[in-house]
Amino acid sequence: MDWIDLRSDTVTLPTPQMRAEMAEAEVGDDVYGEDPSINRLEEMSAARMGKEAGLFVASGTMGNLSSILAYCGRGDEFILGNLSHTFIFEAGGAAALGGVHPNTLSNQPDGTLVLEEVEAAIRPDDIHQPITRLVVLENTHNRCGGTALSVEYTRAVGELAHDHGLNLHLDGARVFNAAVYFGVEVTELVDPADSVTFCLSKGLSAPVGSVLCGSNDFINQARRIRKQLGGGMRQAGVLAAAGIVALDTMVDRLEEDHSRAKQLARGLSLIPGLVLDPGTPYTNMVFLSLGDGVPFSGKEMADRLKESGVQVGVVSKNRFRLVTHYGIEDADIEMAIGAFREVMGGV
Repeated sequence: MDWIDLRSDTVTLPTPQMRAEMAEAEVGDDVYGEDPSINRLEEMSAARMGKEAGLFVASGTMGNLSSILAYCGRGDEFILGNLSHTFIFEAGGAAALGGVHPNTLSNQPDGTLVLEEVEAAIRPDDIHQPITRLVVLENTHNRCGGTALSVEYTRAVGELAHDHGLNLHLDGARVFNAAVYFGVEVTELVDPADSVTFCLSKGLSAPVGSVLCGSNDFINQARRIRKQLGGGMRQAGVLAAAGIVALDTMVDRLEEDHSRAKQLARGLSLIPGLVLDPGTPYTNMVFLSLGDGVPFSGKEMADRLKESGVQVGVVSKNRFRLVTHYGIEDADIEMAIGAFREVMGGV
């Protein structure tokens, strides 16, 4: 069956151009710094982010963890949102592997942290308490509906962090979606951050990888940590080749995903029994729930949709996340809406 897979933009497949470039990629030993394709991808990525250097990593999780471990020692602390990907979905790596303590603050509905709460969370110089080293933001914010953090907000957090001697890391897995949403260059969004990780294998459709960008000194330290985490990938230029195509060809088309998310939300909003989150979609994610009185759970709904060839993400008992991406066309959106309508028609 050809699925209409709306579970995540991680299910994207590489484009024909990516496959061709991967087959012909020039490679070398990356741990020795001799893979020309990886070197080119890292240089391109740093330039796109306005940073000095880049580091190709296996995943955004590895990029975020490498950053935290570069900034924080055992017993140190970092501040982040309680709904952030780093806190919820990265297996507690900072605590498990680095002995670094997460201090979580409540994410606001738009994905932000309250500046006053960030400042209040910074520890005083007290031997009884961990030392605060870092603030971590997420843009776009997955569990807050795919919301995008503005240039102004990120700058305010950066200034606050730097005024207190802290660093700011940006989990920018979908930061290009945020740039498209605001109509700004991605460098503006990430400029206040000391480091940023962005994902190649979500909306940009490469099969594997993320890139971590920051200063030369920071990347040198992160490269050592990547090695400790088992991330030295040797002749991985075959993967980097797809990332180069992603940066060259896939960023501008993200607007199509945003447009189709709006098309999907409009159609679903007309179906009785479905309740869309206020404001959804902001970027390429549509969040919705089953209304009161619907006699089945979100999992049961997902199972019924799957019988019609539509896969959706169930994020809580009666709540869904639908993500548009490369490979989803206008006709797929209409078919997905029709599948929802058919399942809900019997309610």
